[in-house]
Amino acid sequence: MKAASYWIEKYNMQSHPEGGYFAETYRSSETIAQNALPDRFTGNRSLSTAIYFLLESHHFSALHRIQSDEVWHFYAGGPLEVFVFDTKGNLKIIRLGPDPDQGEVFQAVVPAGYWFASRPATATEYSLVGCTVAPGFDFADFELSNSQTVISNNPDYQSLIQELTHA
Repeated sequence: MKAASYWIEKYNMQSHPEGGYFAETYRSSETIAQNALPDRFTGNRSLSTAIYFLLESHHFSALHRIQSDEVWHFYAGGPLEVFVFDTKGNLKIIRLGPDPDQGEVFQAVVPAGYWFASRPATATEYSLVGCTVAPGFDFADFELSNSQTVISNNPDYQSLIQELTHA
């Protein structure tokens, strides 16, 4: 198995604000006009965007939400756990990875507006995944959580939420 540094170098990945590394691989040249989008969008958006995203064992992607659906794809390394909090206070843990016998999937969707975070599963050196967003990702649609924001709606998961937010 190749080391995380191999992928970071080969794909010219940069530090991501929520943790780990990323490289944008696609941004549609076509856009959707703001007036054709739901009200939650504040401007025109690309039809779709895609990134590579890599988390090493000591990283986590902090709790955040975006205004579009996000499709996650597994590529290399070990399994990645994606923690998804729905609007009713329920937690779903998705395991992205190569082994369906261990409950892992190659693809999963995080619905628009749901709080979510991710980290490599226990004993995983790194996880290399991809994320496809439609309408395309824009930082205007990105909201990073503080722990209290998510705890207030999900009090049963206070300890986990604190682990998945930056101080």
